[in-house]
Amino acid sequence: MLVVTRFRAPTAGVEAAATLRAGLEKALEVLATKPGHLGGEVGRNVDEPDLWVLSTRWQNVGSYRRALSSYEGKLLVQPLMVHALDEPSAYEVVEPGTDLNVADPRSIG
Repeated sequence: MLVVTRFRAPTAGVEAAATLRAGLEKALEVLATKPGHLGGEVGRNVDEPDLWVLSTRWQNVGSYRRALSSYEGKLLVQPLMVHALDEPSAYEVVEPGTDLNVADPRSIG
C-alpha cells in the first residue's frame, strides 16, 4: 500500500519550512523502523514551497496503522498531522493483473 500525506507549513518562511522538514524527516526515520515498512520519501512542492509530502510504502494497511499507533508514532508522527491537508492518503498499489480492492460497507448488525 502507498500512503501519500501532504502538509502545509504553518507560516511562510524559511524557519517554518525548516521546522516542518525536520519533523517529516524524523517521522520517516521512525516509520522506517516499523514492521511492514517498505520505503518512503519526504518531498517539497516545486511551485508552492510551503507544501510538503511524506510518501511511504507498506506491506498492508495494518502495518501502517500499527506504526502510527506505536509509542513513537504517537510521540513524533501524529503531532505533525495538524499540518496535514484534509484529504485521503491511503492508496492501493495497482499492478498489471492484480484485483483491486472493492469497497464493502461494514454491517453493524
